[in-house]
Amino acid sequence: MTKIKKEEYKDLLDKYKSKLSQELEGHVEEAIPQTREYTQFRQEILPPHMNAYEKACQFAGKILNLKPDKKKAPLLQEAIESAHLNITPIGAVSFGILVPLLLIVIGSIVAFAFLQSLMFVMIVLILGVIMIKPLSNLPIYIASYWRLKASNQMVLCIFYVVTYMRHTSNIEKAIQFASEHLSPPLSLDMRKIVWDVETEKYDTLKQSLDIYLNSWRKYNVEFVEAFHLVESSLLEGDETRRLGALDRALDVILEETYEKMLHYAHHLKSPITMLHMLGIILPILGLVILPLVVSFMEGVSWLHLFFFYNIIIPVAVYSLGRSILTKRPTGYGDTDISEEIPSLKKFKNVMVRFGKNIVPINPIIFAIIIGGIILLIGLSPIIIHSLSPAFEFPADPDASFHLMEYQEDTDGNLVGPFGLGASILSLFVTLAFGLGFGLFFRLRSKNLIKIRRKTKKLEDEFASALFQLGNRLGDNIPAELAFSTVAEYMQDTASGKFFSLVSINIRKLGMSVQQAIFSPKYGAIRYFPSKIIESSMKVLVESVKKGPRIAAQSLTNMARYIKEIHRVNERLKDLMADIVSSMNSQIKFLTPAISGIVVGITSMITFILARLSTQLAKLGQGSELGTSTLGVATIFGLGIPTYFFQIVVGLYVVQIIYILTIMSNGIENGSDKLNERYQVGVNIMKSTILYCFIALFVMILFNFIASNIISSSL
Repeated sequence: MTKIKKEEYKDLLDKYKSKLSQELEGHVEEAIPQTREYTQFRQEILPPHMNAYEKACQFAGKILNLKPDKKKAPLLQEAIESAHLNITPIGAVSFGILVPLLLIVIGSIVAFAFLQSLMFVMIVLILGVIMIKPLSNLPIYIASYWRLKASNQMVLCIFYVVTYMRHTSNIEKAIQFASEHLSPPLSLDMRKIVWDVETEKYDTLKQSLDIYLNSWRKYNVEFVEAFHLVESSLLEGDETRRLGALDRALDVILEETYEKMLHYAHHLKSPITMLHMLGIILPILGLVILPLVVSFMEGVSWLHLFFFYNIIIPVAVYSLGRSILTKRPTGYGDTDISEEIPSLKKFKNVMVRFGKNIVPINPIIFAIIIGGIILLIGLSPIIIHSLSPAFEFPADPDASFHLMEYQEDTDGNLVGPFGLGASILSLFVTLAFGLGFGLFFRLRSKNLIKIRRKTKKLEDEFASALFQLGNRLGDNIPAELAFSTVAEYMQDTASGKFFSLVSINIRKLGMSVQQAIFSPKYGAIRYFPSKIIESSMKVLVESVKKGPRIAAQSLTNMARYIKEIHRVNERLKDLMADIVSSMNSQIKFLTPAISGIVVGITSMITFILARLSTQLAKLGQGSELGTSTLGVATIFGLGIPTYFFQIVVGLYVVQIIYILTIMSNGIENGSDKLNERYQVGVNIMKSTILYCFIALFVMILFNFIASNIISSSL
């Protein structure tokens, strides 16, 4: 009976192995055992679009099943493992081919059926071919971004590991301690090191850690060296030499981080200059001559400008900017505190008063409402013309300026609007996108950035507070009394308030030190959302169990580490000061100012060409020079209406400001999403308003000058 059951079990196992092998096309060996906790944690950490990309790759792999070449396959597999993607190289390559094919087919049908333009069919075809390589290499780009974000947390990672191992020489618990206090993605990497041992993928933690460190050897040698020093401390029999190895680990990553950032700053000027020329100077210079070129060319419309200025150039500049950021060395970066502390996510909402009630509103809804109202005003010339093609204000055809001013082209079709009123109203379209996106990003991050700045002030002085607390513990004073003693000396500071809350919880509520700090309801840490402070207090709670002197030594060394990290971070910002200052001047003044002047000049040129064409046509009618004059009149085409031209330029300004802000924040702070969102919101709003104000002023001024010149000359 037992033999029969074993045979049935073997047959059943072989059956499903065969079925699984057919579905995965012989790639069963790539399946990695994962614990339920790891899978759940991975799904929570990875953003929704990553899961959507994984599903798309799996779908594309089933349809096309294209295998990458032998050289590319290992690179893709390495990138997939680095970014923790649940896909195969076959799925990634198949996705990179399938999406461009769908774009070419659907885009060509739409372009030919609705736009009736072979030029757009060719553009879609070229765009689809260009997209094949970047989409096929998407896992490599995702892994690069993952490494950039992870490298920003490596100083803190070594800091947490070293801090824990000073009082407890256990590397497994130290890595778990670091994973609890780090933010994604490095926290996911730390947990996976332990989980790979738990799932028996590797026999020992050292083997799992060494294999993980090998994946960073090409990208971050100092991180690998620092961790090896941490590992070597486990072999030291003498306590002084063990602590020296741990201290050296943090010194190595801090010193080499500064050196690599110094070289990065020196080599950054050339790429930034190229980015500035390709993304700002040359496109804006092209805008100056475009009105003249378009006026003498047939078949060129504002859609061609839109495709080039609002799709091709922004994508090229963004790609170049991202390639510059991926070369940024590791640093000490900040994270979104709402991701670290879920209870702070409520601060992303906008509080709006309705009568006596204050109601929280999602920033995206608020931004859509404001942007939609402004956009409706900007599109009013198009809406009015579609409802009443004959509408005009003022009705006098000889008036200098009109609201709509639609004119007939050589084929007798109405083209426009060319009126100054419509050109001014087009600024509302730019305002709608600038203020809409700006409000969304700013409102989503304004409250959180205030909380983080207050917490930063506490962190800056917390090293001194820890040093004092460590000294009191070093005098063999119990931790319960040490908090109240330090709180009296620092009563007018943020650190004093924190220690005072801990002391009150101990004295009045009878809590232990751990409860006084970490109680979900009354804990002092609730009012100071900082990972540095939280980890410091956890080290205190762990080390105080071994006696006040051990706790005093742990806090004193932690205070020194915090000071060292802060010092290196300030030196890194000083290195980037010149480049960041130059980019900020481009964002806040030069780009919107130059673009606004260009739009004003374009409006004047379009006005002059339209008036010359009309006057020459009238002059040629009934005169002896009729045929030749009409021929000259047709040379001055109507060109692109300023209404559409301004929309193209305005959207281009919003896009470039967005890209330059991401670049500026990335160079200065690394992967800091919270500060990035706040800076994007502030810069887009201010720069869009400045651009619209300059464009409005120059447009009105130059059109009046042109009107006076033409009226006096005729």
